[in-house]
Amino acid sequence: MDTGAPPDRALRRNLPLYVAFSVLFNARFYYPVLGVLFLDLGLTLEQYALLNVVWAVAIILLEIPSGALADVIGRKRMVVLAAALMVAEMTVFCFAPSSPWLFWLLLLNRLLSGAAEACASGADEALAFDSLPEEDRDKAWSRVLESLMRWKSGAFFVAMISGAALFDRDLMASLLGGTGWVPGTTVRWPVYATLATSVLCLAVAMGFREPPASASSGHHAVIRAWQNVLAGAVHVFTSRKILFLMAGALLMDSFVRLFLTFASNYYRLIDLPPAVNGLLGSGLALLGFAAAPAARRMTARFGAKTNFTIVAALVLLGLAGLPVVWPVWGAWVVIPLGLAMSALQFFTSNYLNLWTDSRVRATVLSFRGVAFNLGYAAAGLLFARLTAHMRSAHPDAGENGIFALAISWLPAAFLVCGILLWLCLRLTRGRAS
Repeated sequence: MDTGAPPDRALRRNLPLYVAFSVLFNARFYYPVLGVLFLDLGLTLEQYALLNVVWAVAIILLEIPSGALADVIGRKRMVVLAAALMVAEMTVFCFAPSSPWLFWLLLLNRLLSGAAEACASGADEALAFDSLPEEDRDKAWSRVLESLMRWKSGAFFVAMISGAALFDRDLMASLLGGTGWVPGTTVRWPVYATLATSVLCLAVAMGFREPPASASSGHHAVIRAWQNVLAGAVHVFTSRKILFLMAGALLMDSFVRLFLTFASNYYRLIDLPPAVNGLLGSGLALLGFAAAPAARRMTARFGAKTNFTIVAALVLLGLAGLPVVWPVWGAWVVIPLGLAMSALQFFTSNYLNLWTDSRVRATVLSFRGVAFNLGYAAAGLLFARLTAHMRSAHPDAGENGIFALAISWLPAAFLVCGILLWLCLRLTRGRAS
């Protein structure tokens, strides 16, 4: 430790820093207008979907090696690297010119963003979990997760409202009218704001303290990292409960994230103005305040199977509302999908940390990230193929019409995948975990 404070006091500082890092890293101002932002910059739906697939693939390739390195060379180093990569990705996003190079520069942005996600995923969580005193750690971690969800909800509320407002040129022109300056375009203003928070995120990452561990460097660190990858793989694939937890979580996560990726397109489809996107995004964020204490009580009262079944029902309910495309009132789907995402994050983190050995914790949490992003990449590719098929089958439908046709397939796809997973769970019930 490089601090004069007692070790336990220094480690306790990691918990609020973990919350601050997670908030700054994830609550991005451009999220409420993510889909329409890329389209307004000049990309097509297919290009946007493919960029998100590239982002997911970058995470898949880097997630497990970065998690294994975090377990070996120290979690703080990987968290600092993640924050530095966030600064780099936002710089590219801010200043990529609208030219034939735009797609390729945004591709670089997605690669840097994926690398940042991979470095942070697992390392920050493992650092915080191992900073807790070993006695009564399960209950203490539930309280940390509840606090994290509440702070993230508040931060997302601010980011969603502010981001949508910054994107709305008419609103900005009205607010700035008294200054005599009328902005030409505000498309990237939410991105500029996120660049500022990325610098704060890097400052927070530098303040972490590494929990006591046997860190290595150089050639031995690489060898130990690959040994951890193998140990983590054995831990995941020989534990039936962890394997099915990840499979169920990735299924639900991929469908909800696919909706969130195109949420602004859906809001445009149901005739909501851009400024309302922020209100809906902030409302979705505030659902975390309700979901956090409810999820903590559910972990104390029910088992993992019951809790994940409830989350699956919420996901199916939200997806079932998408094909209806009710003008304005179609925004109700945000409620079940938002609750499902918040509860899913809580349950997955809670059970995986409790069921995993500290020596491979960041590695196993990285397997979670790989699983989630494999699901998201597969969903993105299938959705891109589906929109391309709809475009060829309905050449006169327009972008909104093609999008409406594509999302009508999501409820049935989720239901079929859920039934297949349930059948696999039933068929393997007699095997030991």
